[in-house]
Amino acid sequence: MTGVGCITPVGNTVPEMWNSLQECSSGIGPITHFDASNFPTKFASQVKNFRLGDYVLNPDNYKYCGRNIHFAIGAATQAVKDSGLEERDIDPTRFGVYLGAGEGQQDFGVFMGMIAESRFENGEFDLEKFTRLSLVRLNGQQELEQEPNMTAGHLAALFNAQGPNLNCLTACAASSQALGEATELIRRGDADIMLSGGAHSMIHPFGVTGFNLLTALSTRNSDPQRASRPFDKDRDGFVLGEGAGILVLEELEHAKQRRARIYGEVIGYGSSADAFRITDIHPEGRGAAACIKMAMNDAKVNPEDIDYINAHGTSTDVNDRTETMAIKRALGDRAYKTPVSSTKSMMGHLIAAAGAVEAITCLLAIKDDVLPPTINYETPDPDCDLDYIPNEARQDKARIALSNSFGFGGQNVSLILSEFKE
Repeated sequence: MTGVGCITPVGNTVPEMWNSLQECSSGIGPITHFDASNFPTKFASQVKNFRLGDYVLNPDNYKYCGRNIHFAIGAATQAVKDSGLEERDIDPTRFGVYLGAGEGQQDFGVFMGMIAESRFENGEFDLEKFTRLSLVRLNGQQELEQEPNMTAGHLAALFNAQGPNLNCLTACAASSQALGEATELIRRGDADIMLSGGAHSMIHPFGVTGFNLLTALSTRNSDPQRASRPFDKDRDGFVLGEGAGILVLEELEHAKQRRARIYGEVIGYGSSADAFRITDIHPEGRGAAACIKMAMNDAKVNPEDIDYINAHGTSTDVNDRTETMAIKRALGDRAYKTPVSSTKSMMGHLIAAAGAVEAITCLLAIKDDVLPPTINYETPDPDCDLDYIPNEARQDKARIALSNSFGFGGQNVSLILSEFKE
C-alpha cells in the first residue's frame, strides 16, 4: 500500500481523520441533507466542508454525479498524489481500479412528486402517466450516474487507468472485498497497480427510511454524538454515515523500483457467506469466524500474531454480540488479550465505504503505534467481554492488524494488514 486518501465525517484528509479518531471526536449530528424532522432517526454522520473543486479543475463535468462519486474523486486524488504516481511514467494498461462503491443518490423529491401526480381520483395508479412524466422530468445522465459501476469508470478516466476495472457492492463488506480482490489481481499478475477502496452515501430519504424500517438505526435523537456506542450494553442501533476511502495497492518490486513509500502490506484476505438470512447474522457467527480464520490462513499468522482488531462494530445488538463470539471462535483464548475497537463510534457507518476507511485506520495504527478507541463505552455487556479500548486512544505497538467487515445479506470479509518489512 503506497498511497491513501479519504473523505469522512471526521476529516477530509487522512491526517485530519486520524487526529480526530485519536482525540475521540465525533462527526455525528442532525441531518441537514434533507428535512428529517418526521423520521424516527433525525441524525447521521455527514461529510462537512467538501468541495469537488478542491480536487478537480472541471467540477462541472461531474454535475450529474452523486455525492458518492464526488467523494471517491476527492479520496482517490489524495491517494494518487500521496503515492507519487502523478510524477511517474507508468504503463496505463497495468493500472486498474477495483471499488466497493455504492449506488448513486436517489432523487426522492422528483420521484415522489411523479407518483403523487400519477394517481387517479379513486386512488389507482396511472402507469402510463407516470412513464410520460418520467421521460420529461428525469435526466438520463443523472439516472445513469446512479449505477454502482460508474464510480470506477470515472476514476479510470481521471487517472488513465486502462487495466482491470471492477466494482462489487456487497453491502457493508464491499470496499474490504474490493481491497482483497484487488490484492489477488496483483498477486496473479494481472496488474502492477490497483486503485481500490469504496465510496457511498445513503443519507437520503430512501436510505434512512429503509434502515429505520429494519429497526437498524439508533433513535437516540436527544444525544446524537453518544448514539453510536459499539459493544455497550445500552446500544440501540448504528448511525448512518457517508464518505470514501481509497488506497493505492502496488506490486512490491514495482513499488521498490520507483522508490515509493510503503505504508504496509495486505497479507491476508478472507471472504465467506453466512448462508442464513438476508438481514440476520448467523447466531453463532459461523460466517464471520470462518472469514477471520481464512484471512489468518492466507496471511500464515497465528492468533497471538494479531496485535489489533478494527471491528465491524456497528452498535447494533446482534452484530456486536455475534462479532465478539466470532472473534473468540477464531482466536480462542488469545481473543481476551487482543485489543479491539470500533471507529464507527466516532464516524458512524459509511456502509460500502466503511471497510476501506477502516483499513486506512489500521495502517495508521501500525505506523504510529496508536490504537484508536471505542467511544461512548459506558456500561459493559456480559455478552461483549473483550478489550474494546474504551473511550481513549492507547499507545501500543501494533505490527499486524485484523479489519472485519460484515454486510447485510451475510457477506463477510476480513483483511489482515501488516507493517512493511524489507
